[in-house]
Amino acid sequence: MGWLPWGSSGDDGVKKTTGGAFESPSRSNRAKCYEARDAFFECLDQNNILDSVHTKDGIAKSKRACGQQNEVFEKNCAHSWVDYFKKQRVVNYQKEQTIKKIEAEGGEIVAPQLPTRGSS
Repeated sequence: MGWLPWGSSGDDGVKKTTGGAFESPSRSNRAKCYEARDAFFECLDQNNILDSVHTKDGIAKSKRACGQQNEVFEKNCAHSWVDYFKKQRVVNYQKEQTIKKIEAEGGEIVAPQLPTRGSS
């Protein structure tokens, strides 16, 4: 490392500062991250794997079937982003299933209303 404010000399992946923190991603870095995420999630979909974070079976299956895509995903995105995206995938699926169940039972999804001034 030299006197430059960034620690990584390569053009690939997420760069770190000399202090070890990640640099704010540029537009092109974000695009690479989203592209890698989408490729990884597409692989998971093709292999019928929902959760690649919480279950041992899902973790093992995702490593076997989509290990290369996951490697690229983790290389091109900050760890916190990878963790967030993987967990959010499961949350979104659960939310969709809950909505389908409510609608199948004849229920209706209504967004909550914020209170207005003067109402108690």
